[in-house]
This record gives sequence, structure tokens and C-alpha cells, in this order.
Amino acid sequence: MSNRAVLEVIALDEEDAVAAQTGGADRLELVTDMAADGLTPATATFTAIRRAVDIPLRVMLRLADGFAAGDVDALVGRAEELRSAGATEFVLGFLTADGEPDLVAVERLIAVLDGCRWTFHRAIDRAADRDGLRKALADLPGLDTYLTAGAATGVDDGLATLRAEAARTGEPGYEPQILVGGGLRLDHLPTLRTAGLTAFHIGGAARPQGWTAPVSAAAVRTWREAVDTP
Repeated sequence: MSNRAVLEVIALDEEDAVAAQTGGADRLELVTDMAADGLTPATATFTAIRRAVDIPLRVMLRLADGFAAGDVDALVGRAEELRSAGATEFVLGFLTADGEPDLVAVERLIAVLDGCRWTFHRAIDRAADRDGLRKALADLPGLDTYLTAGAATGVDDGLATLRAEAARTGEPGYEPQILVGGGLRLDHLPTLRTAGLTAFHIGGAARPQGWTAPVSAAAVRTWREAVDTP
């Protein structure tokens, strides 16, 4: 992999996946039910998308809206099923009721993932203590990315936090790549790139017609060109 910026796009089905790859996405995040902010897709959907494109796929492990793990046995079962179907990268993240990382749920899942690479998603933006969460997760195998807007309300409010965390890259807990997503706009990119951030995640921005319409390859291409502009 070159050191070019990473562009990850949310895909719900094969049509999305093909359009995103055509537009220049490096990786897809596979989810269903965006009304609930993205839940685990059907294994058949993963299989169909895996056949349709050849870029990396990160599959969401989340069964209900919110950041509580819920039924961990069911999550483990879905993770096992997806692993059996060939999934090798995942997205997850759970908090306890008081905003601490739910290490029990996370550790049960990553035991099943067995070394697969995974993203801790925007649950970090709801954590009681971001720095504490990162340190608590620092030694977990496979964790290579944090998807974060820097704030629960989105990138507009999170820019200062994102810049500060980017400046700590390499410190304990700060080795994973920061993948910026959540209300991300093209006009944020110059500030983020200047701060040294090199990975970007889009969902709605790839769908100018809204979530009921498919990903637009042209919209993804616009982002590809923007993130590649130094």
C-alpha cells in the first residue's frame, strides 16, 4: 500500500460496492439499516459483495442501535458466520452504560476474529474518557483503526480533538490510524490533511440522492481526487 490517503465508503449492497470501487474507494464498510446508524449485514450480502469487488471489506458487528453490546452471544455467532464466509476485517465498538469501553464484549468478539484487523468505531465519540478508552484498548490484537469525528456531534465540533490526537500518533494507545468520519465534508479536508490525517470515511456524502439511492461513483471520484490533493 502506498502512503496515499485512505478513502473508505459505506456500502449496503453489490451496486453500492461496485460504484464505490469504480469511484476510487480503497475500502468499504459493510452495514445494513442506516436508520439505526449501521448494523451487521446478512452473510449473503457480504458474500455477494465479496464476489463483486476486490477491495478490502470491513463488516460491521452491531445488532442494535446505540453503543451497548446487547446480546453478545448473538454477536459472536454472527462474527463466526461471517468469518466462515471469508470475512477478514471488521468494525465494532461497545460502551458500558457509564461510557467506559465494554472490554468483556470486545474481548469476546476479537477472540472469534482471531487476529483479523478491525476498526473501533464512533463509540469513541460517546466515551466518557477518550484517552482512557484508547489506553484500555491499546494491547488488543487486530485493532488498527479508530473511526471518529472527534465529537459526538460530528467533525465540525471535533476538529480540535482530531488535530490533537493526530499529533500524538505513536504514543501508547495512539498507534491505530485515525479514520475521520461523521459529518465529514469536502471543506474539512485541507485542515485535516494539514494536521497529518490521512484516512477518511464517507456515507451520505457518497449518495447525493440520499440513502434510498445507491452510491454515486462520480461522488466517490470527487472525494478520491480531494483526499489525494496534498
